[in-house]
Amino acid sequence: MLKGKSALVTGSTSGIGLGIARALAAAGANVTINGFGDKAAIEKERSAIEKEFGVKAVYSPADMTKPAEIADMVKTAEKTFGSLDVLVNNAGIQFVAPIEEFPIDKWNQIIAINLSAAFHAIRAAVPGMKVRKWGRIISTASAHSLVASPFKAAYVTAKHGLAGLTKTVALELATFHVTCNCISPGYVWTPLVEKQIPDTAKARGITEEEVKRDVILAAQPTKEFVTVEEVASLAVYLCSDAAKAITGANLSIDGGWTAA
Repeated sequence: MLKGKSALVTGSTSGIGLGIARALAAAGANVTINGFGDKAAIEKERSAIEKEFGVKAVYSPADMTKPAEIADMVKTAEKTFGSLDVLVNNAGIQFVAPIEEFPIDKWNQIIAINLSAAFHAIRAAVPGMKVRKWGRIISTASAHSLVASPFKAAYVTAKHGLAGLTKTVALELATFHVTCNCISPGYVWTPLVEKQIPDTAKARGITEEEVKRDVILAAQPTKEFVTVEEVASLAVYLCSDAAKAITGANLSIDGGWTAA
């Protein structure tokens, strides 16, 4: 489906981003992955994408808090593969604190990585997409782009902003065959979440199953985690011709969290 096209996925050295990058590669796209982490582990994932899917994969260490590095990453992807057809803004971080205690540096960092980075990447990628009259821009938002939770001021603000950015870009690009959408997952089962469960259980004096059901999944009516594969499959669908009329949408994949 995406043979001959190239994709860039930010924050894709692990978790949801890696799942999306792998799914796009499975659909035939050459991919640029990006993010921090152990160099050997990143190289293992990059080479695995090439071997498993028969595409080219490159790694960019661009820092999502630095606009110039983001722009250079987009240019490098275009130079390496001849075009950048699919941009997935996935990079994100979290910090939890009461509003009056929320550190200013954490606010600035979360807004930079979770929101401003998407603006800078889209700004750099759009000219080429408009010339080619084809493109897919997808941002990983969150159920928190639609509803709020206490103590997550920066994260909720950034994700709401991402939904607004998506709508604006979709309207601007509607006649260029370039779509712009965001995917809003609930709690996704990732290695990061899995690692947090034993500590939470110990701290609260409850079982790991109770942590999953009554703490993490309290807001999700299905009481089941969303999987990385489900999010990645939705991203691939949005890149298909079948989804060409879907633009400016905020697509929930949250086990019913935002239905209430």
